[in-house]
Order: sequence, then C-alpha cells, then structure tokens
Amino acid sequence: MESCNCIEPQWPAEELLMKYQYISDFFIALAYFSIPLELIYFVKKSAVFPYRWVLVQFGAFIVLCGATHLISLWTFSMHSRTVAVVMTISKVLTAVVSCATALMLVHIIPDLLSVKTRELFLKNKAAELDREMGLIRTQEETGRHVRMLTHEIRSTLDRHTILKTTLVELGRTLVLEECALWMPTRTGLELQLSYTLRQQNPVGYTVPIQLPVINQVFSSNRAMKISPNSPVARIRPFAGKYMPGEVVAVRVPLLHLSNFQINDWPELSTRRYALMVLMLPSDSARQWHVHELELVEVVADQVAVALSHAAILEESMRARDLLMDQNVALDHARREAETAIRARNDFLAVMNHEMRTPMHAIIALSSLLQETELTPEQRLMVETILKSSNLLATLINDVLDLSRLEDGSLQLDLGTFNLHALFREVLNLIKPIASVKKLHVTLNLAPDLPECAVGDEKRLMQTILNVVGNALKFSKEGSISITAFVAKSESLRDSRAPDFFPVPSDDHFYLRVQVKDAGQGVNPQEIPKLFTKFAQTQTLATRNSSGSGLGLAICKRFVNLMEGHIWIESEGLGKGCTVIFIVKLCIPERSNESKSPFLPKANHGQAGFPGLKVLVLDYNGVSRMVTKGLLVHLGCDVATVSSIDECLHVVSQEHKVLFMDVCMPDGFEATVRLHEKFTKHHERPLIVALTGNTDKVTKENCMRVGMDGVILKPVSVDKMRSVLSDLLEHRVLFGAM
Repeated sequence: MESCNCIEPQWPAEELLMKYQYISDFFIALAYFSIPLELIYFVKKSAVFPYRWVLVQFGAFIVLCGATHLISLWTFSMHSRTVAVVMTISKVLTAVVSCATALMLVHIIPDLLSVKTRELFLKNKAAELDREMGLIRTQEETGRHVRMLTHEIRSTLDRHTILKTTLVELGRTLVLEECALWMPTRTGLELQLSYTLRQQNPVGYTVPIQLPVINQVFSSNRAMKISPNSPVARIRPFAGKYMPGEVVAVRVPLLHLSNFQINDWPELSTRRYALMVLMLPSDSARQWHVHELELVEVVADQVAVALSHAAILEESMRARDLLMDQNVALDHARREAETAIRARNDFLAVMNHEMRTPMHAIIALSSLLQETELTPEQRLMVETILKSSNLLATLINDVLDLSRLEDGSLQLDLGTFNLHALFREVLNLIKPIASVKKLHVTLNLAPDLPECAVGDEKRLMQTILNVVGNALKFSKEGSISITAFVAKSESLRDSRAPDFFPVPSDDHFYLRVQVKDAGQGVNPQEIPKLFTKFAQTQTLATRNSSGSGLGLAICKRFVNLMEGHIWIESEGLGKGCTVIFIVKLCIPERSNESKSPFLPKANHGQAGFPGLKVLVLDYNGVSRMVTKGLLVHLGCDVATVSSIDECLHVVSQEHKVLFMDVCMPDGFEATVRLHEKFTKHHERPLIVALTGNTDKVTKENCMRVGMDGVILKPVSVDKMRSVLSDLLEHRVLFGAM
C-alpha cells in the first residue's frame, strides 16, 4: 500500500458541519436578542408611533426565534429529555407567535400603505406651498418694483420726464441692455424712435405701423417676445460675435382724445398706442421670467395712466392760459366799455343840460309871448314855436331815456297813482291836436279796472302818449279808440312773446291797453322793424317825415321794464292798425285808497304871486334872465345872482324862494352853506333846484343836501305857476323826474 502524503482533516466532515451549525445558531441567537433591544429603544423614543403593540409582538417573535436557536446549541451533543422538552416548548411558542404576527400584518399593511399615501400627498402639498411661497415672494418683489417705478413715474406730470424716467427705472430694475419707446407720428402711419435708455439723443428712426410684429403686439395687452432682428428691436448695432439677448415688446395705450389737442400731439379719434421695447444683455444665457413680464405689463399700464394725467394737465394748463388771456382781454374790453359808458353818460349829461338851457329860454319866452296881445298870425307862429319846442324836448327825453334803458341805469319810480285820472289826462292832452285834425277820440275804461294802482305813473303815461301820438300822427281821418281793461289769465299768453311769462296773483294785475286807429296801416312784414330804434318803415317814412323813430323803441323797453309785452296788429296798408300792450301793476293797500294824492289837482288858473320875494342863482345869463321873466310875469319880486358868494351876500330872511341851477360849479355846496347861514328852518328861503339832468342821482343829491324841491328844465309859465303854488302850499316839491 502506497503511502499517502495527504493531510487528514482535524475534524470529520459530519462534525465540521455540526460545528458550523453550532456557530451559526450562536450568532443567530445573538442577533435575535439584539434586535428586540433596538425595537425597545425605538418604541421608547417614538412617542407618536401608532403601532407600539405590533412592535412588542414582533419583538416577542424575534426573542422566541433567538431562544429556539440558542437552545438548539445543546442538541448537537447528547442531551437530556429536559432539553428536548424545552426545545419543543420554545418551537411551539415560536410557531404560535409567528402565525399571530403574520395574521396581524395582513391587517396592518393597508394602513401602512394609506399612511404612505398621505405622506406623498403631504409632500406634494409642501411642494405646492413652496411654489406658492416662491410666487408670493416674486409678486412682492414685483410689487416693490412697481411701487418704486410708479412713485418715480408719478413724481412729475411732464410727459417727457415720465417717459425718460420709465426707461431708466426699468433698465435699472431689470438690468437691461437697452430700452426704447416708439411713439406714433402725426400722420399715424409710422412709429418714431423717441426715447432710448442708452442714447442721449436718439436718431429719429421710423418704421411702418402696419408691420406684422407691431400689429401682433398692439393686438394684445400682454408683453410679448419678439425677434431680436425685428425692425423695432434694432435699437443698437451688434458688433462681433455677440448674440443679441431676448427682446420683449409691450404696447402703451395713449389717451383717447376727442375734444382737445395736446400741444404738438395730434387729435386722436381712434385707439392709439406707443410701443415699448426691452432688451436683455447680449451674449448671456438669461431669459425673461414670468414675473418680469408681468412687471413690464404693469409698468406699461402705469405709464399710460401717468401720460393721461399729464395730457389732461397740459390741456388744463393750456386752457387756463387761454382763459387768462381771454379774461385779460375781457377785462380790457370791460374797462374800455365802462370808459365809453362814462364818456357817453358825461356827454349826455352835458348835452342834456346844454340843450335844455336854450329850450328853457325858447319855451319860457314863447309861453310869455303867448299871454300877450297878439294878432292871429303872431299867435299861430308862437303856437308853432311852442309845439316845435315841445317836440324837440320830447326828442331829448327819448334819447336820454333810451340811453339809460340800454345801460340798465333807468329804474322804475314806483308809486301809487289814480289810473282813471291818468287816462283822462292823456285824453285831455291829445284832444286839441285831434280836434285840429278832425279826428274823433274815444276812451273806454272797463268797469272792473281798478281806480288806483301802484307803478311808474310817468313811464306808463309816456308809453300811452307815444302810442296815441303815433295814431294821431299817421291818421288823417276817422277815429281813434283807447280801451283799457284788466287782462284775463287766458289772454295773457301770446305766441308772439315766448319770453313773456305772466304770473297771476292777488297782489297785482295786468293792465291791457289797446289803441286802434283808422290810419295808413302797416305792412305785416314790416311790423318788427317798428320797435327798432331810429327805424321806420319805408311807407311811413315817405308819407310822413316827422318823428325820430324812437317812440315805439322806447315804449317796448318801458313795457319790458314793467314786466309786460307790446305788439302791433294790422291787416295791411290803408286798413289802420291796433297797438296793444300789457303791463304789470300792483294793487295798493286799502289804507292808501283814501289819501289825497288821488284827489283832483287844484286849478291854479291865472293866479299870481304879487310881492313874493324870489332869488334866482344861475351862472348862465340867458337862463337867469328867462327864469326872472317867468317869475316877474307871475308878480314876484325877483333878484338874480350869478355866483355862490354873491348869493350868500344877497340872500336874507325876506326871500321866500331860492331857485338854484345845480349844474353850476359847487351848486350843492351852496345849499350846505345856506343851511349853515340859516340855522332855523323857518328863517331860510325854500331852495328849489333848476336842472337839466333827468337821472335819479341828481334828485337824490338834492334831497341829501337839504333842498326843498327839484324842477326839470324847460319851464313854461303854467309850469312855474303850478310849481310855486305847490311849493308854497306843501313847502316841498319832489315829483317824479
């Protein structure tokens, strides 16, 4: 048998396997006993884990498994029955616990899966919240930039500063390489490069407004990316190999103008836009973000609002300057008009006095001459002189009244008067002329016409006399009827007077007067001309050359002043005409109805005043002589003076009346000095002003300085006789001027 050099193993194969199993069971048992310790530590530290009892059960299973492997160490050698029993019990318990754990995991796994689902849901929510927080931070940053830009833009209302500031702030905020604004030209067919960020004085490049890229931007209110090679994006030349950055364009709405024009901007009748172009730095990987585009859109809207405000401000400033220029021109025109009115009034006042002074002489001397022994031919000439003089005096009054009516200085002198007596006086005044022309005049007063009324007696009488005078003037035969009655409410409205709005009341009534004649008549087409001053119809002008054309014009203004209306009705030439007017008169209080002013005036006849000492103060020698002649004719003892100092030297207590021309220099001062000289009222003479001024200021000044009466030139013998009688009876004489 050959010898073998093989090394026999130290352990047999069966024993070696057993040895490996023994060692493995030991380490398995060690591992099984260490895992429960780790689970116990986990359960102790995890206070929120919901399945602690499962971990305890799983730990028991592992401990039993480890105990089984540990007990099996004694089974590799001869062992006693006790070891076998213990080993059996351990395996049985391990089997029971392992089955219970397996069954329990069947119920626990779905719950664990749902927990995992909720974990994923929460992770997704957390991611969404992170994104939202990022958007909020972006919006806050955008809002901060917008507020900053808005503050900078709106810090001025000059549109050039607004646009330049916008480009600068956008370039600084978004770190732009270039930013430009294209404005529409006057024609509206092109866009012109008006403002840039980097170029101080941009060259006025123009591009057609109908380019597709421009139409695309103008059709949307969002910021849009455009090609860097677009005509509106070629703001700066690109040199070398640098690639241009991304370019964004956005429209800027311009103010819709329809009623005004802003300096050099055209009137915009349709929607117009400017174009803002923004360029990122060249040769960079930077791109436009959503929040940056939103920032650009918001800034474009803010610029549009600021430009609108600036446009309105510019137009308001232009309108203010225009209004100031107009106000200056109007003020200058007003001052010139006031100067012209003052000059006219001064001229009229002087001419009034200067014309009335010779008229005073003519009428006074003619009336004196009329009371002397005259041949029929002489009396006829004197009466002609008196009639012509009265006609001239009436013309002077008409001119002055019309002037005061036009400048609004004429006011109604309201008072209570006898309305029936006024019509009878008018009838008595026109009867002599009517008898000469063989015209029959009738007066019809309605039974319900009030006897007394409150109004301007003088203006009403002047209106009636003018209307009746025209009827006498243009009538050669036939009759003239004067009818007066209270107008009923249904007859007050007249389509010919749309501006006449009568208001019935218990405090007033409307007097309707109709004067009908059978004279020449008027062409209906020429009736409106009759109420124009200095105008006459061709027919009347050719047939009758007398008259100034002022009578009806003044009547119309008097009637309007008395809140009334006047018109003429005529069927044509040769058919006569009817003049109708309505005026408003107030109803007097019952306590005034019994007062003496409505009693018939006493007839002074040819009464004289023998021995009455009268002093006449007048600087005009002719007027002084004429007034003295009138008074001497009435039997007065008359003395005349031509100056204030002479008057103060001559006047004494024996003088009962002092006639003073207040148009002379310092005329009112003389009255004041007379009051100082005669401290007692009964010692000084009655002071009566002789004046040619018909304005109310003269009358008020006379009353203010203490005069006892006012007489308007010219004065006839009958008028002087009536004045002296009333003055000596009432010791005061202030009638309506």
